[in-house]
Amino acid sequence: MLNKRGFASDNNSGVHPKILKRFEEINNGHTIGYGDDIYTQEAIEIIKKNFGQQTEVFFVYNGTAANTLALKAITHSYNSIICAETSHMNVDECGAPEKFTGCKLLSLSTDNGKLTIEKIKYHLHDFGFEHHAQPKVISITQTTELGTVYTIKEIKKITSYAHKNGLLVHMDGARLYNAAVSLNVSLQEITSDAGIDVLSFGSTKNGGMFGEAILFFDKKLAENFKYYRKQGMQLHSKMRYLSSQFAVMLTDELWRKNAAHANKMAKVLYEKVKKIPEITVTQKVETNGIFAIIPEDIIEKLQSEYFFYIWDEAKSEVRWMTSFDTTENDIANFVDKLINLLRKTLINSKVI
Repeated sequence: MLNKRGFASDNNSGVHPKILKRFEEINNGHTIGYGDDIYTQEAIEIIKKNFGQQTEVFFVYNGTAANTLALKAITHSYNSIICAETSHMNVDECGAPEKFTGCKLLSLSTDNGKLTIEKIKYHLHDFGFEHHAQPKVISITQTTELGTVYTIKEIKKITSYAHKNGLLVHMDGARLYNAAVSLNVSLQEITSDAGIDVLSFGSTKNGGMFGEAILFFDKKLAENFKYYRKQGMQLHSKMRYLSSQFAVMLTDELWRKNAAHANKMAKVLYEKVKKIPEITVTQKVETNGIFAIIPEDIIEKLQSEYFFYIWDEAKSEVRWMTSFDTTENDIANFVDKLINLLRKTLINSKVI
């Protein structure tokens, strides 16, 4: 099981060989720590070329820190943060954003993981009223937790509305690469050009080993961030190992190749499972995730060979994720196992 590729998460995949090779190259000799090394400065310049020269770049260990510290930098404890009910910060970060920002998360239910102006308006009231937390940030996820993608038009609509109402927009970009590939656009077009103020920029889900970056597209928002990063225990001493991954990923668009492959594998899997009568795909397959309702009695048996997560136990809905290293053979074997289990279940039910 240790070496078998499953469909639980793109976090479960290995590290891209080019990144491992880069680690070997920068591992000789000594260099200055805490980000003052030549490799980190190179990575920052490459990021700026991809997102705009006004970008302020800070590296941190993981996605929870990226989201939490990014929000900490642009809020006060009396503020509130509007997000989707399914957002990672609302579901999977153990209350870290609320604990460290002091802010109240105001979540909104969605059918597809995407916020809209109509939904956001529900929380935009009581400005200046001291008895209520003051709305300050709208946080969107690209790609969403349901595998769907905000178009540039949808993002601009949200950012324009936010800015007109004195709010900022944060983007959780843990799977930003997959979204950019899905839309066939550049990273800058769906972030800074679209009006995003702060981006939590992920890489581990697309072939990185560890670490994320926080990008501020307005330098004023980053004025005191270095202190928040240190207080948040996210200032890495041997920074070159963290930062160099981004340089590799953004050179020769390795990020695009990896994400394109992951997205393609999801489409291959989708084309196979959508033909199976007992399976209902519940979301558009726009990136590298498939959400499907499958018979409850086969889930555990299927998981024993190809691990994946149950998304909604009440509905018997599961999530299958593909990665940069998923192969068509992985998918073929997985689907064969799935079909065999369904057949056995059908035969047993007839016998009974």
